[in-house]
Amino acid sequence: MPKLFSDPEAIAEDIIRDVGTNLVVGLPLGLGKANHVVNALYARAVADRSIKLTFFSALTLEKPRPSSLLERRLIGPVIDRLFGGYPDLAYASALHAGELPPNIEVIEFFFLAGKWLHVPYAQQHYISANYTHAASYLLSRGLNVVTQLVAKRVVDGETRYSLSCNTDTTLDILRARSEGRASFRLIGQVNSELPFMPGAGDLRGDEFSAVLDSPGTDFPLFAPPAEPVSDTKYAIGLHAAGLVPDGGTLQIGIGQVGDALAQGLIVRHHDNAQFLTIMKRLAPGAAPAETAPFAKGLYGVSEMLVDAFLGLIDADILKREVDGVTLHGAFFLGPKSLYRALREMPAEQLARIQMMPVSFTNQLYGDEDAKRQARVGARFVNTAMMATLMGAAISDGLEDGQVVSGVGGQYNFVAQAFELQGARSVLALESTRQAGRHTLSNIRWNYGHQTIPRHLRDVFVTEYGVADVRGKSDAETIAAMLAVTDSRFQDELARVAKDAGKLPKQHEIPRSHRENFPDRIAQALKPARDAGLLPSFPFGSDFDDVEQRLIPALQLLREAQQRPMQLPGLLWQGMTQPPDASKREALKRLGLDHPKTFAERAYRALVNAALARAG
Repeated sequence: MPKLFSDPEAIAEDIIRDVGTNLVVGLPLGLGKANHVVNALYARAVADRSIKLTFFSALTLEKPRPSSLLERRLIGPVIDRLFGGYPDLAYASALHAGELPPNIEVIEFFFLAGKWLHVPYAQQHYISANYTHAASYLLSRGLNVVTQLVAKRVVDGETRYSLSCNTDTTLDILRARSEGRASFRLIGQVNSELPFMPGAGDLRGDEFSAVLDSPGTDFPLFAPPAEPVSDTKYAIGLHAAGLVPDGGTLQIGIGQVGDALAQGLIVRHHDNAQFLTIMKRLAPGAAPAETAPFAKGLYGVSEMLVDAFLGLIDADILKREVDGVTLHGAFFLGPKSLYRALREMPAEQLARIQMMPVSFTNQLYGDEDAKRQARVGARFVNTAMMATLMGAAISDGLEDGQVVSGVGGQYNFVAQAFELQGARSVLALESTRQAGRHTLSNIRWNYGHQTIPRHLRDVFVTEYGVADVRGKSDAETIAAMLAVTDSRFQDELARVAKDAGKLPKQHEIPRSHRENFPDRIAQALKPARDAGLLPSFPFGSDFDDVEQRLIPALQLLREAQQRPMQLPGLLWQGMTQPPDASKREALKRLGLDHPKTFAERAYRALVNAALARAG
């Protein structure tokens, strides 16, 4: 059995006494970090510069830090409610402050999106890696300690520990250890909120060298709340939902697109006539490839288990079994409702969800024949930041070398889509983005960085439709990408392509794609929105009713601030139209019911008008 500790400093001393002063510590991606053990090791290395400490990690989670007055008043109480007891990681605070001691190194292969832009140390110590390669990089650097958050259960008098949320790389390096290719100490920290997941991550106690298990080191899990699904994201998700065949296989990522896709599949299955009506309004003259309800159902294989998958299970869509399993995942991260649902799920239902190593979910190598038989009709749906007219995707970084997030598993799934018969890679992106006062196209002629090269181009989806470019010529690809580009940018992009000799001079963008404007998308979705088919939070929310009303209003106000000419109109409307009872309740939530300063009076008027316009 492992040595049991109740004090983080004591377990840190035990690790150093056993391993030595050159520590190479692997931290699981995201949720699975043993924060108290990590912080104790960090504190020892800060106090004793003879200790060389290297953390190898990904997706360091940090509490949100709202900036503006309105954000602080709205999000501050939410942060206290959702993250109040979550212990900050000391190394992250030191990195932001530029105060990391010289004997401590932090290396990550995936960032929380945008969190480490223009932080020189983080950017310089980033490793660009496919998710499936991360374990081998850990081992090549001399990994000698792994710390992981675990769930605990006593079965017939035997204590067992579940890797729960992060079987991803840990199972792969444990296999390397069992095969004699690695030697490291596995250190656990028990968390009472972590679901005990059955399967390969259900380990005997003797797999661990030491375990921190104390009520004093228990803490609430990091639980990012679901964001409201915008019209743009719903349009993307609905188009993607029309690409998924009954009896197929599904992989999706976290965020609004995944939620929108899942809700689109639910509408398609439970209210097929409405789905067809929505799609006809959204893309007149372009019927979806797949529209039938799900008689056979889908099988899920995804590096990330998101709460949208549980929604698909509840809707009787994710039901195709492979060896008794309907969903294989490698890690999970989500709102509190996800963790609670997994903790409370009946054992027979939970057994149909199996957490696996990332080498299983993200690639075909190893038991390839069985994977090929299981992963029929696969649709791997991931997001990109930008794309080029010739079909390259930009998903992780900028052309000046700054890393926004990371490659993660995206390239893995794109590669699978080309190796599996009948599989497709679907890359989703918003057609535009806002940069200050300017609207920019996310579909570019070219870009100085690529995540997915154009020779692996497959399917792109924007709010304006589907561009199927696999096996297409450059000219055919450019024409298809122009058709899903915002119409404000189509002519200039077409001109550049023609000037480069890549598009025939006589090419004309079809009339049916000349109305690619945001207002058309909003109008197309409005009846379904009003009917409750496309709710802002399709799988529940940690925001209360007042907060849910405020979020779109503040988003509208943020967009107006990027276009200052809109602010006077909002200010006048808010000053001349008194708020009704529901708006007064929302204003009170922001502390603007009795403004005391000129700034608060202005904010009150702006928020009042934004609430009225947001509906």
